Amino acid sequence: MTDGADVLARFVRDGRLVVVPTKRSKLLVVLDHLAQEFEPGVRYPEPQVVEVLSGYHEDHALLRRSLVDEGFLTREGGVYWRSGGSVET
Repeated sequence: MTDGADVLARFVRDGRLVVVPTKRSKLLVVLDHLAQEFEPGVRYPEPQVVEVLSGYHEDHALLRRSLVDEGFLTREGGVYWRSGGSVET
């Protein structure tokens, strides 16, 4: 298994996602990293989610859909909240 730090080093440079991984296991590492931008228990309007994700990659819609599809974020009525991902202790 590839270490998460190795995956991030390959796909994230200077704080930006240089390419979206196609392999699901690597994509999940990247999505977990992105999910850390959202505080558990906080509700985020869609424009704020777009703003955060745009800072990582121009295809913020792909990232947003992937975060929801993979269970890192939940969406209801244009509002998002973190529903998955690792939590630092």
